Amino acid sequence: MKKNRITNLFGVEYPIIQAGMIWCSGWELASAVSNAGGLGIIGSGSMYPDILRDHIRKCKAATNKPFGVNLPLLYPQIADHISVILEEGVRIVFTSAGNPKTYAGAFKEKGFTVVHVVSSSKFALKAQEAGCDAVVAEGFEAGGHNGREETTTLCLIPAVVDAVDIPVIAAGGIHDGRSMAAAFALGAEAVQVGSRFVASLESSAHENFKNSVIHTVEGDTRLTLKEITPVRLIKNDFYQKVEDAYQNGADLTQLKELLGRGRAKKGMFEGDLIEGELEIGQASAMFKDILPAAEIVKNMMNEYREVVANAGFWLD
Repeated sequence: MKKNRITNLFGVEYPIIQAGMIWCSGWELASAVSNAGGLGIIGSGSMYPDILRDHIRKCKAATNKPFGVNLPLLYPQIADHISVILEEGVRIVFTSAGNPKTYAGAFKEKGFTVVHVVSSSKFALKAQEAGCDAVVAEGFEAGGHNGREETTTLCLIPAVVDAVDIPVIAAGGIHDGRSMAAAFALGAEAVQVGSRFVASLESSAHENFKNSVIHTVEGDTRLTLKEITPVRLIKNDFYQKVEDAYQNGADLTQLKELLGRGRAKKGMFEGDLIEGELEIGQASAMFKDILPAAEIVKNMMNEYREVVANAGFWLD
């Protein structure tokens, strides 16, 4: 595949970015994706600063390829995380869930590559103005924390591409070579993949959660809790409690009490499929196996090439 602005920016072979998902994206997954030619990302949102440092060092030992760290800007120990990232010399940072202007400048001054996750062209422009090198445009189909606008990937990507000059990475529903090719047709220069890598051997997700993911079908996930932070969940007992709370007119305080602390860890990392928060994207209905991360990357690239090679037949 020819190099483009994203592969040149990160120094990777393939324009496939592994999403930095909480409780799923540790050093094993990040290093496996990077070794396979993509860009692995450590998800720091579920880590204490000392744990993050340990994952970064283990990732360095496991790969000599580029990798990055996802940094949720609403994380309570954000200053400590930034210190760890700077001290350990991770040169690629993906920020999310906050205003990139607050921290992008400090990273750029030290020569870091900064990418921000957005859910609208308005926020993409703000990221560009803040000095970000690229944006991840994440559509409504995505798992985990999501945008309130509920704009689908098909509509979001061309809107963001038209709005900014920096390269755009497509996310939300991207899980195979077909969806990757579609994202490139819309103007993206890379894809960010989350749900497909949750169901990988190297993912730090609990086996119960991985198996739950590969057994989802269409309609098994729903975006909810928009008053707190929009999140797409697999429908389980906890999800039903959330829906019942809405039906009973629960206010913001009651919703926060219901969510409590540690729900995502309970579901995705500890494997409680009843009371845990199970975050995953709509694409989970499209794959039914747990594979090595390298095989996922290889399959995506092979299918992408096949789709592109046959694209001319669509115009006959």
